[in-house]
Amino acid sequence: MIRKNPSGDLPVVAESAFVDPTAIICGKVFVGENVFIGPYAVIRADEVDAEGGMEPIIIGDNSNIQDGVVIHSKSGARVEVGAHTSIAHRSIVHGPCKVGAHVFIGFNSVLFNCEVGERSVVRHNSVVEGVVVPENFHIPSTSNIRKESDLANIEPVPADASSFSEDVAQTNVRLVQGYKKIQNEL
Repeated sequence: MIRKNPSGDLPVVAESAFVDPTAIICGKVFVGENVFIGPYAVIRADEVDAEGGMEPIIIGDNSNIQDGVVIHSKSGARVEVGAHTSIAHRSIVHGPCKVGAHVFIGFNSVLFNCEVGERSVVRHNSVVEGVVVPENFHIPSTSNIRKESDLANIEPVPADASSFSEDVAQTNVRLVQGYKKIQNEL
């Protein structure tokens, strides 16, 4: 469902994107080309800051927002998801937040008030809050990253994690194409 927020902002969704009919996209949201937004995803840009302003939520080209993902922002802060990025099932991205291009965020992970550098991987059930994750970082499953020192023992993304991330992104671009072909069928 595509709907306005209380400020009157209506999402802008690229014609080539696929939004599952059960997903909710509300407010000042910009969805790029060939984006897949899965069942029961919620992307809401509806809160304002103290002055009544609001930054957008931006989903970059060829990205996928999988089943049950929630993307929202506190007090109208900006959320940006880079191109070719995968946000896996039931993850939460709560702004302010910036996720670079070619990033993989694993199942049930939570990102809040952080930046995740390009080509990084945040594995399943992890929390990343209040830090800047450099490019090409691999955050293992169940990690709790809340300060810069938590990053000290983390190694660069291993090749198998990087190829998995790229495969997920490409699979979802193909899903967009398939769903767009059958979109108007009963």
